[in-house]
Amino acid sequence: MQLVNNVGKQDRNIRFVAGGVAILFGIITGLWWLDIVGLILLATAYFGTCLAYIPLGVNTAKEAGDD
Repeated sequence: MQLVNNVGKQDRNIRFVAGGVAILFGIITGLWWLDIVGLILLATAYFGTCLAYIPLGVNTAKEAGDD
């Protein structure tokens, strides 16, 4: 199954930063669920696909060249 690339560059950068911050706060505070949220954000940024965007019809990637 080919996943659609629906996360643009700016969205991807925000997800990388937010994921790192969430993991850091999770480690500092001991809240394990923040680590899970951070990992999800990092994974969606890395793969460029947000599964929540698919049923909502959201696509922050440009039509061409925003890989």
